[in-house]
Amino acid sequence: MRVLYLLNISNPDRLAADSGWIFADLLAPALADAGAEVTVAAPAPAGDGRAGFQRTAVPGTKYRARFTSDLDQLVALIREVRPEVVVANQIEAAPAVRTALLEAGSDARLVGYCHYLPFSFTGDQQLRVDPSLDDAGLGQSVLLAFAAGLAACDRVLTHSSTAASWTSAAASRMSVDLGEKLRIVPAPRDERLVRDPADAPPRESGTAAVGVYNHRLYAHYGTARFVDVARQMTGPAVRLRVMDLFGDRRAGRTALDSSPERHRDELAVLPGVEIVTDRGDRVRYRDLLADAHFGIAPFRAGCPWSMSVIDCQGMGLPVIAPRLGWLAEHIDPELLFDTDAEAVALARRLAEDAEFYAVHAKRAFASTADFTPALVAARYLEAIA
Repeated sequence: MRVLYLLNISNPDRLAADSGWIFADLLAPALADAGAEVTVAAPAPAGDGRAGFQRTAVPGTKYRARFTSDLDQLVALIREVRPEVVVANQIEAAPAVRTALLEAGSDARLVGYCHYLPFSFTGDQQLRVDPSLDDAGLGQSVLLAFAAGLAACDRVLTHSSTAASWTSAAASRMSVDLGEKLRIVPAPRDERLVRDPADAPPRESGTAAVGVYNHRLYAHYGTARFVDVARQMTGPAVRLRVMDLFGDRRAGRTALDSSPERHRDELAVLPGVEIVTDRGDRVRYRDLLADAHFGIAPFRAGCPWSMSVIDCQGMGLPVIAPRLGWLAEHIDPELLFDTDAEAVALARRLAEDAEFYAVHAKRAFASTADFTPALVAARYLEAIA
């Protein structure tokens, strides 16, 4: 099967912070192992040497990625690669890809991967546009572009049951019939970030347990609430390690949303909180996780999936999480919380109750067993066939 994989990269300056690029980098070799011929069209190459590469321009902003497409380049790519399947990882680009397929005279199947949902649902099932994509009131336009993308696809892939449910409900409300298009294919875990908890060194007696927060610090990730929880959580038993995934961002990105820098500064002055960076190095990232005791999920209401949560669990770290979105689907019920006080209590129990910790470390590790690249690649190929 010849696959043309169209990948938008939103963070070309720090690829290790771009989950879409990591996904492709892990998946492309596994697809090749399974016999697929993959060409990645992106601003930077992904996968091993077996994956073909066609360079595309960096869109500049998240809105340009959704509202602009180079049709001439798409047509040329399709004619050169002659794919049997085209995967659009920016779902809003699917109508342009369908147009390019038409112009190129190609009957390739068009697959859209809902890597990011520009909406979520409230507890009473009200559709809510994602605040991160609502600058100047553009949220509704992004939502409509997403619906148009769904309509243009032959297959629609999502990460999780939660994401599939939300996507199906949103499509229905916008009169898009998904029919039998929808498939669930999770992202692969990074095999470099896998450690059986039985192999983890014991924590030294009398030392504080380190909780790691390895998520983007955008306001729409619920970072303000995390800052409040961090103030309450740190103490003799617990200290926190917060990952600065972006470093210094381009001026164009900070102009749209400066909340990561603002929240980083707020966290940096809290006692018991350490701001660290992996500098885009996956070995250093692994070491920072390996030295931690547990993970903390993002406080993001519209969370359909989190690669950072899987990273922690693959390393045998229990992850505590708010009872929201995919987190409530995936995280062990004993580690879910509703209030800040419950979050603090869970962190302290993981720090002080060795038996409780050991049980949940094993469960966390086991929860990633179905996310190996080989298993995900098999599901992926079955879904797009």
